[in-house]
Formats: sequence, C-alpha cells, structure tokens
Amino acid sequence: MARLTRRGFVRTSGVIAAVPALTALTPLVARAQGPAPDTGNLKVDKDIVFGKGGTMDLLLDVYRPADGVTSKRTAIIHLFGGGFTGGSKTAGYIINDVKALAARGYTGVSANYRLQTQGSWPAQIHDVKAAIRWTRANAVKIGVEANRIVIAGYSAGGMLSLLAAGTNGKTEFEGEGGTPGVSSDVNACIGVYPLASAQIATGLFAQGQATPENIAAASPTTYISKSFAPTIFIHGTNDTTVPVQSSVDFWSKLNALAVPTTMTLIQGAAHAFDNGALDAVDVMAHSIDLFLDRLLVNPKPYPSFGGGGGGGGRGGRGGRGAAPAGRGQ
Repeated sequence: MARLTRRGFVRTSGVIAAVPALTALTPLVARAQGPAPDTGNLKVDKDIVFGKGGTMDLLLDVYRPADGVTSKRTAIIHLFGGGFTGGSKTAGYIINDVKALAARGYTGVSANYRLQTQGSWPAQIHDVKAAIRWTRANAVKIGVEANRIVIAGYSAGGMLSLLAAGTNGKTEFEGEGGTPGVSSDVNACIGVYPLASAQIATGLFAQGQATPENIAAASPTTYISKSFAPTIFIHGTNDTTVPVQSSVDFWSKLNALAVPTTMTLIQGAAHAFDNGALDAVDVMAHSIDLFLDRLLVNPKPYPSFGGGGGGGGRGGRGGRGAAPAGRGQ
C-alpha cells in the first residue's frame, strides 16, 4: 500500500475553515488516549476480525453489559479519533464511554479503520461500513437487534460517523471489506466533538487528490438531507481543536429539515474531555441514553405543552416526561 505523503492544510469555505490543522490534532489526541482503563466487569471479546482492508485484517472489540444489567439490545459502534494518522480502538476515552453506556444497557463495538498510512481515502469509510455490516450480521450473537445499530465517532472518527449517517443506502461508499449483502445503514449517530467537514484534511488524501470534488465527497455536510440518520452531538464549549460552533451549525441544519437531532454541550470542556472528566462522561452517557431510548429502544414522543399551562405538567412545562432544557430533543 502506497504511503500517503501529503501534509498540506486543505481549506475550503464554510463554518470550520478556521479549525487548526490536523497535524496539531494528532499529538493532542494521542496524548489523550493514554493507557486503556480497566474494563471492569463488562463481558469483552477482543480482536475479532470483521473484514479486510486490502491485505490488512480489520479488528473490533465487543463490550457487553455486565451481568445484572438489563440489555437495551442496541449496539453502539465506536470510532476513535487521531486525525487519520493515529489512534486506537482501545483509547481511554472510548473505554470510559463504553463503560458508562454499558451501565445503561448498551453493547459497545469498538472498531479499527485504516489510517492514512494504511489506505487512501475512501478506505476509511469503507472500513466503517464493513464494521456496520458485521455488527448487523452478528446481531443475534452479540445480543442486539439488527434495527438498532448506532454509529459513534470522536473527533476525526466523528467525521466518519457523520459520514456514515449521511450515506445510508449510497452503494458507492460500501467497499469490499467484508460481510457483503448486509445493509450498512445506521439507525442513529453520535458525534462526539466531531469534525463536521473535510475542510481540513491533512494527510487524508494522497498527493494530488485533495481536489474540491474529493473534499466535498468526504465531507458529512455534503450529505445533510431529510434522510440523514437521527443524530446527537456532544461537544465541549472550550474546545479549541474542533470549535463547538461546527456542531451547532450542523445541528441547526439537521433541525431545520426536521431530522431528529439534539445536542449536549459540556460547559468549559476541551477536546477529548472524556479521557478524564468522568462526571462529564456520565452527563454524556445520560444524554445519549435519553436520546436513543426514546428514539429506538422505547419509542415515544414527549408530551405536548398544551398551552395555558396544560399538558399535564406543573408550571406548564410538560410534567415528568418533559425534555430537559437544551437543543433539539
């Protein structure tokens, strides 16, 4: 596989043109990952081969809720960050989030995808689609429903999760990585401090391939439509690596199209806050659980306001079932 050599800073117009180059992002995320924390009493299956990326085995880990926790029979596939030049499926922040969500009944799947030195774009989204297909094909084995497959991504991995959410049914993104003939559609998406666009793509494209057409094709914003998968954004307000405004703008566009979407902002949090701020991880997991439970697990709308203090709630706020203050939910 040819080594990718382009280190340029690719810019186009849009809401995140001022985001720092990914060359600055990579060491930051690498430091944040640290040693993988203990997985506690989760039931873990490690290094399962889910496909091939060229000649390379693609691996994933499955984390099932501990005994005594009622499963929500929903899989969340986690994609690590690292600027497409580094990262690991066992990153500390991923394990923190997997544990918090498993305590609420969710099955975690943490998958590798090829880095920029291992495969030219669109290898990365091909690998993501292969992980989705494997998860759906093995739903019974890992104890989830095939129609409850959620994709979650962090930073650069968040770009891939948003891209997967926007390309349901688009066969040109499938690749040939494994488990053919199975749908790669996702039922919901989680973007955690995600890159919302390929407006910066240091090293993502091979030399000479960073054309406007390729940048647009790799950008999740290109695929915003009414068919975009329901999406929750998680972002720290003090993120200077991927500014929070990029997620706010993405949420606004989805919300305008009536796509089910919400956002949780972590006050004062920087990029990769979930590596160590376990109180924020708990807030994040609660928000994700609220969104997915009402959307997929136990679908139910929120009660209407009813006007004039009606709608069954004290003070006219909708009662015990009302959504918390925030965007979109």
